[in-house]
Amino acid sequence: MNIVVIGNSAAAINAVEKMRSKGSKDKITMISKEIKQPYSRVLLPYHLRGKLPKEEQLFMRDYDFHEKNKVEFINDEVLQIDENSKKVRLKNNEEISYDKLLITSGSSPFTPPIEGLNGEGVYHMWTYDDAEKLKPYFEKGKSVLVLGSGFVSLQAAWAAIVKELNVYVYELLPKIMPRVLDDLSAEKLSNQMRNLGVDLNLSVSTQRIEKLDNGKLRVHAKDMKPIDVDFIIVGTGVRPNTQFLKGTSVNHERGILVDDLMRTTVEDIYAAGDVANGPTTFGDNMIHALWPTAVEEGKIAGANILGFEEQYDGSLNMNVTQMFDLTVASMGNFMDDEKLEVWNYELSKLGMFKLVLDNNVPVGASLVGKSELVEFLGILRPIIRKKKEMKCTKDELFRYLRTKCDLI
Repeated sequence: MNIVVIGNSAAAINAVEKMRSKGSKDKITMISKEIKQPYSRVLLPYHLRGKLPKEEQLFMRDYDFHEKNKVEFINDEVLQIDENSKKVRLKNNEEISYDKLLITSGSSPFTPPIEGLNGEGVYHMWTYDDAEKLKPYFEKGKSVLVLGSGFVSLQAAWAAIVKELNVYVYELLPKIMPRVLDDLSAEKLSNQMRNLGVDLNLSVSTQRIEKLDNGKLRVHAKDMKPIDVDFIIVGTGVRPNTQFLKGTSVNHERGILVDDLMRTTVEDIYAAGDVANGPTTFGDNMIHALWPTAVEEGKIAGANILGFEEQYDGSLNMNVTQMFDLTVASMGNFMDDEKLEVWNYELSKLGMFKLVLDNNVPVGASLVGKSELVEFLGILRPIIRKKKEMKCTKDELFRYLRTKCDLI
């Protein structure tokens, strides 16, 4: 059997390892337009900050991973899939035949339609190549504008602060990290950013970028004085890489729709990771562009390509990061909802913690503060996934979580 894998990151690597651990001797061909050695995207900001003493710490597998697992690696881009002839066409016009196809093509950043937001000095921070291009700019005293305030954007801003750059952040919405933080948590992190020197601006509509003769970029935003910066990092969101599916029967309207076996709507085609619109803990399908989700889905896909029919219980969104000397995390349905019960905690030594419950069953949590608080998210995660009832009062929560781990 010929198995073709599009992609070379967490979902792809774990799918391959799963197939080999199941005893598969099938031919596996992996196609990726990125570098051969699999790396951890979430570590790119630490790489820029100089937080990783050795560059090899950025890579999640050795360079000879493909050889060890008897995988043929092709460094190219997939342009089209023919589901009828079961072939994948590459940018170099080569065609690769498959019996089973696994799509783990991930996502790519998009650039908002702002005049002049292109060319020299305008970058994303999404790939290893992006980070390498940014490295020369991370010098003390340089100025950078970070567009957007999601995880990637703020990690870039934090890396720039650590490197003693002058940092501006423009966010179109009235709060930072709108998909990850509630209003109180966002306000706390915003205050911390400003205290550490970030010029944070919310509800900002960037109009155009002017390239000056001295090499700097002049940023014009509505109702604001123009600013001059040395470079810009665009972090305004990502989109799943599904362009090569145009003309196929694969449902990819909002990412590639998959079932609990990671099967798409076309026989013998599977998908996993950031490109997959997969099952979640709460029953609906959604893209959870998270490292743990990619690992889980990749393993499920690898097993089921071989016919083992392992079912996926669904992903649970959980974001944890450290930035601006704070740990920021959220999990599940953590936003305020009048239909749900909310327990808020202001812990003087640790920070802010929040638990959201539906009829005594926890459905989400968030925190901003010390890293010690993450321990409680770790305990809550399987409780939320298994929909276990909490039998404690608000005041008993932390003691209860430490002593009732048998719920897991």
